[in-house]
Amino acid sequence: MKMLLDGAWVERSQQIEVRDPQDARLIDTVPRANREDMYKAIDAAVRGAALARTMPTHQRTRILREAADNVKQRHEEFARMISREGIKTIREARKEVTRCIETLRLSAEAAHHLEGSTIAFDQMPGSERRHGYYFREPVGIIGAITPFNDPLNLVAHKVGPALAAGNAIIVKPHTATPLSALLLARACVEAGLPPGVLQVITGRGPEVGEVLIKDPRVRMISFTGGRQTGEMIQQQARLKKVGMELGSNSPVIVMPDADLELAVKCSVSGAYWAAGQNCLHVQRLFLHSSIANEFIERFLALTKAYRTGDKQDEATDMGPLINEAAALRVEKTVKEALLSGARALTGAQREGTYFMPTLLENVPDTSPLALDEIYGPVTTCFRFDTIEEALQLANAVDYGLQAGIFTRDIHTAFRAIHGLQCGGVMVNDSSDYRIDAMPFGGVKGSGIGREGVDFALQEMTEPKVVCFNLE
Repeated sequence: MKMLLDGAWVERSQQIEVRDPQDARLIDTVPRANREDMYKAIDAAVRGAALARTMPTHQRTRILREAADNVKQRHEEFARMISREGIKTIREARKEVTRCIETLRLSAEAAHHLEGSTIAFDQMPGSERRHGYYFREPVGIIGAITPFNDPLNLVAHKVGPALAAGNAIIVKPHTATPLSALLLARACVEAGLPPGVLQVITGRGPEVGEVLIKDPRVRMISFTGGRQTGEMIQQQARLKKVGMELGSNSPVIVMPDADLELAVKCSVSGAYWAAGQNCLHVQRLFLHSSIANEFIERFLALTKAYRTGDKQDEATDMGPLINEAAALRVEKTVKEALLSGARALTGAQREGTYFMPTLLENVPDTSPLALDEIYGPVTTCFRFDTIEEALQLANAVDYGLQAGIFTRDIHTAFRAIHGLQCGGVMVNDSSDYRIDAMPFGGVKGSGIGREGVDFALQEMTEPKVVCFNLE
């Protein structure tokens, strides 16, 4: 598949192979762009940004709506591509396509609400004859670096708001899953998007990503991925806007008055969706001592019924990890925890790129499973006696994206809402719940800024003040 550079679909002599993580079968190849390609893309984006900022709102809206319609018309094609190149089952992939359509439609609507406000300059003595307002202008050129776990919708979460705000955007998709991003770009081009406003450059991070991050003409970097890479981007970006979602080690608290059937159902889904390769993955379960045994029994029953296997099979619940190296990393981390005293209640076994759905208990506080993001289908469980103890344990990591609590008591719910250090608290749902319209992001090591269409729109624009002196 060709990459989109300055309005043209181009090839390069050097190629990157895109392989199915399930069986390493070759799906397609994409150009291996070099530094010069990225400089050319930024040159084109300068022209694209000048065009985009003058594009009327009704034109931006029409393009985004038509792009959404294009994706909808090819819903199954997009879903098959997500599932083939990535880690999602076909049922998971179909849900991602549906969300992508919603993200683009929300972006089209958000373009109508990019508003400013009047300012009462006469609040300051001596300014009685001054009148004015502020409005929002596009940042200019946005560089978007996207992950493998949601190769379509997380691209849409950057492209949609960027276009709605009148920016140009260059997408550097994950090397393992570039094909879905290229399909989305084609849907936007077919909707009438002018050249240079959106480009998708396929290549390796050290070769093209660094150029995108460091070039001063790129005024914002929007990144979703690992914390270590995020910290490197922060250092290299210097004086430009940065938005980052860097993952988490999400806690879910289950109180003694919880609806256990609901809590178990939501927690299992949150633990093993996309084989745990999900920033909202339920990694730490905190169970009240009075219900812990029953919860674990029910959790294990559902987990053991989980079907792993062929991603294209409609009956499959969970697919593989993105590659064998990722599966080996998860296996190594789990083995180290077991050697340190943890106990496997189910799973803890690798089969090629698959890692079986796993639940561990007695995990030491010093284990990476307790402190860091595992990014695999591994969940740990701990017991507590008071809500204060649960909150202390939940907050004892340098992450804070989302958390969940199951309780029927409104006072307990609000105690958690105000006590949990994170960007979102899901009451009677797992940490894995999200809609595309909500502000999405975290605190501490989980990132900077917020996504979610209306909120990304604010990040991708700058306020400009206008004041008239009528003296």
